[in-house]
Order: sequence, then structure tokens, then C-alpha cells
Amino acid sequence: MSKTWVVVPTCLPIVLRRCHRCASGRFQTNGKFRVNANHKLLDAWLLALCTQCGDTTKLTVLERMNVRSVQPELLNLLHDNDPGLAGELLQDPVVRRRNRIALDWDNAWRLDGGAPDQPHQPEGEAIEVSVRFAARIPVRPVRLIADGFGFSRAEVERLLAEGNLVSTVRLSGKLSGDFTFTLKR
Repeated sequence: MSKTWVVVPTCLPIVLRRCHRCASGRFQTNGKFRVNANHKLLDAWLLALCTQCGDTTKLTVLERMNVRSVQPELLNLLHDNDPGLAGELLQDPVVRRRNRIALDWDNAWRLDGGAPDQPHQPEGEAIEVSVRFAARIPVRPVRLIADGFGFSRAEVERLLAEGNLVSTVRLSGKLSGDFTFTLKR
């Protein structure tokens, strides 16, 4: 038996960065951009609000770019405050490194295709599950498997230790790339 699960983002992640006003470390973005033109040079920032005090911080997207070198489609998306573009930019390693931020994906994703009930299969048959990621969301595979089959995490760990849960990738730690695993019952 074969199944496909997809990890899908449900909202924009929390931005982990220190607030200058209240020393909180969490900012929420809602997809709003600020674009500023100075003669032929363009700056663009993604705005984020501190979850504690409401102070605004700007995450640099474009810095001192010539207006002619920016694609018109990108400029339109920036002006329209496109949340899809905000999600793409937050996942861009260059933007994260430039702004010295990290992302917290807790409660910002869901698993599509996983049934919350116990897997129904004849004794000795294996279930092969292919897990796909719609975005680079770091998730613990043990948590995905527990959520997808309705198991406890301890039971998933037990199945892993017994050899009834196998994969070509290491299932401990976090993954953000596609993988497959097989559950033997």
C-alpha cells in the first residue's frame, strides 16, 4: 500500500529576531512591504511587528537597486503586499542571512493526506509513505509520522527501535526535504 503526505504552510512563520524596544525575540509578519525610491535607486523591506510591544522592524529585501534592474512583476507584487511573496522571501537563505533572522514554524503548517486513525492493513503488509514539502519547513519526521497515523511519539520511537519503521534518511532530528518511509505491521 502506498500513500502520499504533503506538508503545507498555513500561515507565515514567526520571525526570531531581538526587538530593540522590549527585548522580545519574536516578530509576526503579515505580508506588508514598504518600497522607497530615491531617484533611480530602490529599497524594499518586509515589515514585521513585535508580538509583545507592537514595534515595527524592517527586513531588507532590496537595497539600493537600480529601478531598471528590478523586474516589473516583482515590483507589482511588492506594491500589492503579496503574502505569497513574503513567504518566499522569508524562506530565502540570502534574505535570512542578510537580516540575521531565524524562523519558527510551530503551528504554521499542516499535514495533508495523513489519516488521523490507525493504519488499516492486513498483518504483514507494509505501508510506504512518500512525504513531500510544499515549502522548506523544518519538521521532525517522528512528529509527522505520529500525526499522520494518530500514534503517540513514544510508539513511533518504539516502532523505529524495533525496525518496523524504516527509511533511507535518518528519522531523528529535523528534515525539510522530501523523503519516504515504510511502516511494517
